[in-house]
Amino acid sequence: MTSTVTVSSLGGPRLTLGFDRFDRLDLDRHLAVHGKLRAPELDDIVRMCEQVDLRGRGGAGFPFARKLMAVAARVNYPSSDRTALLPGERGDERGSSEDVVVVVNGAEGEPGSSKDKVLLGRAPHLVLDGAQIAASALGTQRIVVAVEDDEAARSVRAAISERRMPARVVRLTERFISGESGAVIRAINGEVPIPPGVKVRASDSGVDGFPTLLSNTETFAQLAVLVSLGPDLYASAGTEDEPGTTMLTIGKTQVVEAPLGTPLQTVLDHCQVPPSPGVLVGGYHGMWLDPAGVSRAVLSRAGMRRVGGTVGAGIILPLTQGTCPLGEVTRIAAYLAAQSAGQCGPCRLGLPDVVRSLNALTEGAGTVEDVRRAASVGRGRGACTHPDGTAKFVLSALEAFADDIDAHRWGGGCGLSTYGVLPLPVPTGSEGRVAIDWSRCDGHGLCAYIVPELIQLDRYGFPVVLGTDIPCWMEKDVQKAVAMCPALALRVVDGVGASRR
Repeated sequence: MTSTVTVSSLGGPRLTLGFDRFDRLDLDRHLAVHGKLRAPELDDIVRMCEQVDLRGRGGAGFPFARKLMAVAARVNYPSSDRTALLPGERGDERGSSEDVVVVVNGAEGEPGSSKDKVLLGRAPHLVLDGAQIAASALGTQRIVVAVEDDEAARSVRAAISERRMPARVVRLTERFISGESGAVIRAINGEVPIPPGVKVRASDSGVDGFPTLLSNTETFAQLAVLVSLGPDLYASAGTEDEPGTTMLTIGKTQVVEAPLGTPLQTVLDHCQVPPSPGVLVGGYHGMWLDPAGVSRAVLSRAGMRRVGGTVGAGIILPLTQGTCPLGEVTRIAAYLAAQSAGQCGPCRLGLPDVVRSLNALTEGAGTVEDVRRAASVGRGRGACTHPDGTAKFVLSALEAFADDIDAHRWGGGCGLSTYGVLPLPVPTGSEGRVAIDWSRCDGHGLCAYIVPELIQLDRYGFPVVLGTDIPCWMEKDVQKAVAMCPALALRVVDGVGASRR
């Protein structure tokens, strides 16, 4: 709920302008704060975006001007010199601009993120301004806002009604991978909301097969601010190479708007975050920084790269003193393994192997090399970026928490408990895990052949269960394994261990 999130700014608000006076900016308040919507021509918008190097704020950081031009190249814009035919393309293959769709990707399946929910809940008209600016420039009225959160959906629907604009809201499933661009397109098209497995650019074929401009919630809000201020005033904040501000979620409960180029430690001090053994930057597909890296980190793409970090989706998660770092990393890796779509080997088999190697390392029975090997299998070969993002998260932890890992390797543990300080979704009661009744198990091993992703055999032929939630794509296989267990030892239990069989 955005009502439980504290919002503040450093260096003067832009996206969060008016938040100190209003809980939510309805249309009248929005116009009073941000002024009337302007809708420049396509070439003017592209020029402004290129001048300030406006990039997506969803994690990938793709240049927004290039997205605009890619969509424009698929439709007829006789007045634009940026719409030359692509190599090998015939003029009659391009569609009408009226077919173009603009999609606001408001999916925030990552448990540690709140910034987009805040924008949709409190400044929906700023986001819709950005979407309408882009749609008008592309010659279309088709706008879709894809959201997961109930409060955000209500806010956007109310704003659309106030503006009387022909836009629609599509609800998404709250899953970690639901914000991937292909998964969003599939959800809007009424298909299974998972990444498609084959890379298809939304600008070529998106909603209903039409050219689609898809970008993150904050990106459209930034576009609205850029058009309102103009590139020169917009560039008065931030750095010369990376102008503007960015929104950050700090520890799930605080959202901060800060100029790019702000030291990370300044933001943490502003949020009164105590010293931490490590800070995760960029979310669960991001990277860990040790205290030395945190002290040198700057909030920009270049600044984060210099210390081995990333801005990513603007998620900053400090680790609390007193909890086991390796235990926290293993806990999140298990969650990420269960969140995959199960479409490729790196997800189906690779991520469970990463969790097993982390469990072994936590117990003092494994090595760092085992974890590296498991995380490196299938790199770059996944159906989407989920396995690579998870591997990046795990591998960076090996560097940031080297001392803690040594304590586990040589001492069997670091002496700290795992308190679960990193955020995960609140259990709904529908989650299930595989369990074994050892009073019955005879070591037939059939279960390991049916669900090798969750169960493997030890050297004595007895099953070893991966302690993660059962992914939705494995539910039928797990039911089959339970039904076929010769000793009736395999069962599914809920999160507290109660049997469902």
